[in-house]
Amino acid sequence: MPDSRYSDLERPPLSEAALNRALVRPGSVWTGVTVVERTGSTNADLAALARQGTPQGAVLVAEEQLAGRGRLGRVWTAPPRSGLTVSVLLRPRPPVETQGWLPLLFGVAAASAVRRLAEVDVRLKWPNDLLVGERKLAGVLAERVEDAVVIGMGLNVSLRPDELPVETATSLAIQQGACLDRDPLLRAVLREVESHYRDWSEAAGDADRSGLRAAYQASSATIGREVRVELPGGRFLAGRASGIDHGGHLQVVAEGHRYTLSAGDVVHVRPGG
Repeated sequence: MPDSRYSDLERPPLSEAALNRALVRPGSVWTGVTVVERTGSTNADLAALARQGTPQGAVLVAEEQLAGRGRLGRVWTAPPRSGLTVSVLLRPRPPVETQGWLPLLFGVAAASAVRRLAEVDVRLKWPNDLLVGERKLAGVLAERVEDAVVIGMGLNVSLRPDELPVETATSLAIQQGACLDRDPLLRAVLREVESHYRDWSEAAGDADRSGLRAAYQASSATIGREVRVELPGGRFLAGRASGIDHGGHLQVVAEGHRYTLSAGDVVHVRPGG
């Protein structure tokens, strides 16, 4: 008997034609949406296209990703059609030193779209995770490819508890989200990304003038928390996350000193933990 968990009725495929009609228009950032049945990594595929000179605005969506990667080389997997696995190709004009904001921009946009459609309180863990409570709903990964930036996201939509890749993850279905339809969710995310990206670009990458830093801090689950940060080289820093600086870096106060971190794996420490 076929496995009904992956039926078209319960987990319908995305329509490439419908997404292009909805998102691609004159003057839009998005120039084309491609939906593939499966691939190794949407980020890797778009990175290859970026090296070939593909213009800004390409969007690649995979119904199943076989070799998805998170931060620090972690594997990100999900059953076919159970989530949104999407990458976008951007060629930003603002200075390179401001482009560390791009994965945070994508996170702000995705969290805003999911909160609005699914009516789930999604928050951001610096630098790239979308959380519900302390459980991971989505991850964002950005990669520089020559003069382009490829940003990918894996968002858990209809996964059941026994399908989660790790116990600390969650999905919109588990959170009883008001919308589990991937089509409007993807449209909303990409429209939010486009809006924030335009504002940020017009402000020459200034996260304050564009409102991006304020939006990120308002959605942050990290700021104000006691954190333990795993730093490159196997070092750790424990302290209180106090804010996000103008470059998108995390500021942590520890033993009376303020540290500014451009990279690190953050663990939120429970009170008394």
